[in-house]
Amino acid sequence: MSQEKYIHEQQSVHHILYHIIFCPKRRRKVLVGPVHDRLQQIIEQVAAEHHWAIVALAIQPDYVHLFIQANPYTMPTDIARLIKGRSSHMLREEFSHLMRMPSLWTRSTFYSTAGHVSADTIQKYIERQSTT
Repeated sequence: MSQEKYIHEQQSVHHILYHIIFCPKRRRKVLVGPVHDRLQQIIEQVAAEHHWAIVALAIQPDYVHLFIQANPYTMPTDIARLIKGRSSHMLREEFSHLMRMPSLWTRSTFYSTAGHVSADTIQKYIERQSTT
């Protein structure tokens, strides 16, 4: 989805972009192979259910970069909470080796809006992270 696309709803027009980063507990490199693929599916599913548009997603072995267009009715903390909660439950249920971790995700999450840094800059950064 283009970063310049404004969403027109009945009573509002908005263009809200968040850059969200979160990591597995103790920065363990567990987001690889089938876990990586399943996590991507879960993130896409949660975003679709809430009518958020994923602008860019980079899942590295030990962190997730998510650049997402949301709506004014959703707090950025809810985006991460819903994604981390669903993915923790489902991934730990599907991949037994993740049950050895006390929890899948750290409590820490980084949030940024695209207002301070251009959306194009954030998207290019995420794309570069995907190739390293």
